[in-house]
Amino acid sequence: MKFERELLKGVAPVVVLEILARGRMYGYELSDAVEQRSGNILSLGRGTLYPLLYNLEAKGLVAAEWDENESKRKRRYYSITSQGKDELARQKEQWLTLQQGVAMVFGMVGPGLSPA
Repeated sequence: MKFERELLKGVAPVVVLEILARGRMYGYELSDAVEQRSGNILSLGRGTLYPLLYNLEAKGLVAAEWDENESKRKRRYYSITSQGKDELARQKEQWLTLQQGVAMVFGMVGPGLSPA
């Protein structure tokens, strides 16, 4: 399913911060992790992911550093900052509240979203 751009734009930063909270990653690895952890529901292409990472870096929520892997290939690795962890906690709380409100509007209840 392809999501509307504005809908994905709202969820992408918190998803990226959540993935990076588990450890540093380079771009392709991060994109792959988003797909895997979302059960292939969410997909962030390069045209979406890298501008998002640059934006998060400019806000001080992620840090980037160049590093070489075993084959001496240089990659830019991203990691969440302490400010990013604080922002992630704030955004997660908002998303959970939003999810609950939408579930109630749709006639669903509780964390498991069971039918009302």
